[in-house]
Amino acid sequence: MSHRNSSDFARHAHRCENRRHGVGFWIVAVAFLTAMAFSTAPSPLYPIYQQLNLLSTFTVTVVFAVYALGVVFSLLLVGHVSDLVGRKKILIPALLLELGAAVLFMTSSSLVVLLIARFVTGLGIGILTATATAYLYELHARHRPDRPSHRFDNVSTLANIGGLGVGPLIAGALSQWTDAPLQAPYVVFAVALAAVTVAVVIVPETTVAPSVRIAYRPQRIGVGQGDRPRYIAAATIGFASFAVIGLFTSVATGFVAGTLHQTSRMLSGLILFLVFGAAALSGTSTRRLSPHVKARSGMGAMMAGMAAIMAGSAGQHFVVFVVGGVSAGAGAGILFKSSVATVAAMAVPAARSEALAGLFFVSYLGLSLPVLSVGVTTHFVALSTAISILVGVVLVLLSTVAWFTRGTFVARSK
Repeated sequence: MSHRNSSDFARHAHRCENRRHGVGFWIVAVAFLTAMAFSTAPSPLYPIYQQLNLLSTFTVTVVFAVYALGVVFSLLLVGHVSDLVGRKKILIPALLLELGAAVLFMTSSSLVVLLIARFVTGLGIGILTATATAYLYELHARHRPDRPSHRFDNVSTLANIGGLGVGPLIAGALSQWTDAPLQAPYVVFAVALAAVTVAVVIVPETTVAPSVRIAYRPQRIGVGQGDRPRYIAAATIGFASFAVIGLFTSVATGFVAGTLHQTSRMLSGLILFLVFGAAALSGTSTRRLSPHVKARSGMGAMMAGMAAIMAGSAGQHFVVFVVGGVSAGAGAGILFKSSVATVAAMAVPAARSEALAGLFFVSYLGLSLPVLSVGVTTHFVALSTAISILVGVVLVLLSTVAWFTRGTFVARSK
């Protein structure tokens, strides 16, 4: 009888622990989505900041680039530390950084505070992205050890890229329908960030710190002993994909409001939601396609979208510009996911994290440098022309990769 009772107790304890990992999976997913949404919440508000502080387009691009700098800085210095000390010990401070940035946004609308808040936001996101993704994978594996990782793939993609689209939609709606357009969105996100931070406390830890203390070192960047030409092609794709994201989350809302005379902040938020929604859904819905088919369809969608963006900005056609953004977003979602899979598959195991860090580093350069170039170019030409020039450069990059690789930059089956 005692043996049966102890066996029943063990099964009950296992079910409870399994359930805790299942609940923890969804808590971390919501926390991930909330943080990513907050990171893009300022995008539909940039036209207000421009009017309030008399900011030039170049200054807006600097504000955005400061965010990307924070991401790269923390990604390389802290993004891998959760492997050593545990996921929760890193995820909670990252969420607190986002909460601190929200408080900064609420307290002042000055340029200095805007720059600091965006940099702090970037620091938190750089830490959180790698940590939350790894945490979700491990929680899924503990909750459903005999199931494939499809749920993890879909949820992590929707939380990450989908969250980027949810933020502008919420911020645009709140700024449009409240009397405090530069405070209300951040109040809502501060409350949400505080709530998910508290919720993460109850999530079970999945990583045990090593018994022997390992000396800290920054995340290395490298190609390892993989295929360098394919690595360069994949990194170029990452650069181009993030350039599209950077364009829409920085200057596109100002272009829509100023040049295309669509001043609704709700509409600006909706546009960004559609672009990022297309990127998230394309990445998950093409999972069953072969790598080569995905690469070619992603390349075609992105190039067609960039051409439409160029036509819409040059001819000041609102619908063409938005349709182009959605198409380019869908293509970017497919291509970037293919690039990550390619680098992960081609790198030797001992250097895989270094190779992926290099890919993300180049991609985040694509998030900032092209946008800064648009800001500089606006000193000499109109914003619509500057956008067309950037899109033209990205099209040349994509065409070059397509010509020299013929789709072979994607991971080969082993």
